[in-house]
Amino acid sequence: MKPLLGALGLLLAALSGGAQAADTIRIGGKPFTEQRLLTAISSQFLQSKGYDVKVTNGLGSTLARSAQESGQLDIVWEYTGSSLIVYNKVTEKLDAEQSLAKVRELDGKKGLVWPTPAPFNNTYALAMPEEQAEQLGVRTLSDLARVMKEQGDKKPHLFAMDPEFAGRPDGLAPMSELYGFHFTRDDVRQMDAGLVYTALKNRQVFVGLVYTTDGRLKDFKLRVLEDDKQYFPFYNAAPVMRADLLEKHPELKTLFDPIARLLDDKTMQALNAQVDIQQEPVQRVAQQFLREHQLIGDNAQTTRKQPAREEN
Repeated sequence: MKPLLGALGLLLAALSGGAQAADTIRIGGKPFTEQRLLTAISSQFLQSKGYDVKVTNGLGSTLARSAQESGQLDIVWEYTGSSLIVYNKVTEKLDAEQSLAKVRELDGKKGLVWPTPAPFNNTYALAMPEEQAEQLGVRTLSDLARVMKEQGDKKPHLFAMDPEFAGRPDGLAPMSELYGFHFTRDDVRQMDAGLVYTALKNRQVFVGLVYTTDGRLKDFKLRVLEDDKQYFPFYNAAPVMRADLLEKHPELKTLFDPIARLLDDKTMQALNAQVDIQQEPVQRVAQQFLREHQLIGDNAQTTRKQPAREEN
């Protein structure tokens, strides 16, 4: 608790530092490509509509939520699964519509409003190199459990994952219990989420935890295994807003709808790939997306003169 409070204090100081216009819209984002893209798209779009915007990127999930609940952030692109499980401790299995209804109810009591979410579902998944999965006949997580049982101790079953998943309430332990996986402590390789894809590509691990909208899945020829027992929850994202922001600017509740409708799985994965594979700057990819769909004009600010104040 003390480290969290200390980190939150540093964040609050950063967010409040310097003179700010009273009507500045403060957007927060988490430390991965998709979130950086969503905050960039949002900030550029809002600026084109005449709003003053400040962006703070690189925030952990809990820190971003604490900052938003305390009034230090106005908008955060949040995922239904994160709100249900991490913030609200909901353990029951819900479909996409039920998940949205539940987070609207629970977060509404905290002064947070969920607009229309995007259709993309950036949930967890397990993946293997396509060639290896084909050789083993693995297409589902149940197939994976069967193969691991057949192989026993003959072959190592190294599992690459980010550190958060190892301890999450919707993470490694309950997933292993449902499917009958037997990963030992020596099997688990905790690493930065981005390194999991490289480890899979280079055959350094047997299986890895991935995100279903990541742009590297296709480029690295990885097979996403079907979650045939529907273990993982839905992670649809929406620009969650503080209710007091909407009291000042009620138009914001539907302003992002044209953006959200465009962001399906294929589109989000392609945008992520432009950054992670093609090494395009996040701000440029965001601007190209908005221009392509005529959401900002061609005379909008270029990425070399980006007016949004951004902190990492």
